[in-house]
Amino acid sequence: MEVYRISTEPFSKKLLASGRANRWNLDDQFIIYTGSSRSLSSLELIVHRNSISPALNYKVMVISIADDEELYNSIFIKDLSKDWRSMNAYPKLQQLGSNWYLNKKSLVLQVPSAVIPNEHNFIINVNHPDFHKNVSLVRTEDYFWDERLF
Repeated sequence: MEVYRISTEPFSKKLLASGRANRWNLDDQFIIYTGSSRSLSSLELIVHRNSISPALNYKVMVISIADDEELYNSIFIKDLSKDWRSMNAYPKLQQLGSNWYLNKKSLVLQVPSAVIPNEHNFIINVNHPDFHKNVSLVRTEDYFWDERLF
């Protein structure tokens, strides 16, 4: 499977995770957030950055993950509280993701996108024993922001 991550050029050359807390992880948990499409990844970046700067040089990272079913776990909307998309739900979602991360239940966790709930993000545990063998950066592509977004 190919997934996508958009980042500024300096961070687009390697598969790195910051370890900063986000919707599905706590601080010091090293996961890479990716989207199922370039467009979903674009929207996720806009939402999380609250704005985009056309002055920065962005790249699309095309990441390949092995298709082995055993490498994946999923979280489904039906199993989440009704407010899962809100900031109030972060502690519950972070705990779900943290349990997945710490128990190394799988290399990848498929989660619903809060931006477009019928689409999916894939978070990758870079400390999972299967990471280096099953995840690779295929290529980086030039990226541009359409001026109408500003």
